[in-house]
Amino acid sequence: MRRIDVIVITILVFLSGGLIYLIFQGIGFDSADAGIWSQAVLVGGLVIWLLTYLFRVGTHKMTYNQQLKNYEDAVLEKRLEEMTPEELAQLQAEVEEEKNK
Repeated sequence: MRRIDVIVITILVFLSGGLIYLIFQGIGFDSADAGIWSQAVLVGGLVIWLLTYLFRVGTHKMTYNQQLKNYEDAVLEKRLEEMTPEELAQLQAEVEEEKNK
């Protein structure tokens, strides 16, 4: 994520807090209650985001993990393409031998 993306997201979260506050005031809450409930909504959103982050960490669905897996797959595919037919046959024989053990 780029720095400008973080700045924009921060501004949007800040503005959404103010908008939520105004909505609560518009439906009849006094300013103190509207402030408390708008903070509760923002903190609840933060907790939900944190839980989704922890879930992605636990299931290894993070962007870095996906990029690393894609890189490893590309390197292995490139190595297989560069192998001669004799080397491929030898590799396949080794794999079959490992499966039979």
